[in-house]
Amino acid sequence: MALVAPYSKYRRNNLTILIVVCLVCAGWFYKDGYHNEEFIAKHTQEDGTADSTLAFNQKSPPIFLAGAIISGILLFVVKGRKIVAQESELVIDGKKKIAYDSIQQIDKTNLDPDGIKGYFVLTYKNVAGNEEHEKISAKSYDNLPAIVGELASKIS
Repeated sequence: MALVAPYSKYRRNNLTILIVVCLVCAGWFYKDGYHNEEFIAKHTQEDGTADSTLAFNQKSPPIFLAGAIISGILLFVVKGRKIVAQESELVIDGKKKIAYDSIQQIDKTNLDPDGIKGYFVLTYKNVAGNEEHEKISAKSYDNLPAIVGELASKIS
């Protein structure tokens, strides 16, 4: 049975929070910049031009909307990322496949035993025979201790 380390729930939640904050800010600044007569009167100078606060509230909503859209696209892109420890290889994000017999070393000195903080580094030989390093962070993936345990048992 393959072990799976999905993309970090912490990072997915942060992107979701960022989307909500950007949408709320865009709505708030749009309302104050265009529809709140009291705010507009308070931040309009005597010559009829907007001061910096009103100008910001009128110009920033599209930027906040763009931030929400970009964060949504990023959330959609990273949602399917995962590390899968299969029978004969480690598959990272469905793209990079590392055979267990090509792994030379697992450096887990910077990974906490509970797997919440830190990272581990895989040293392996690629198909061309060159030595490569793959750094996998606990901030990016959940369930890393199980993956490291599986790797240690497979390469021993």
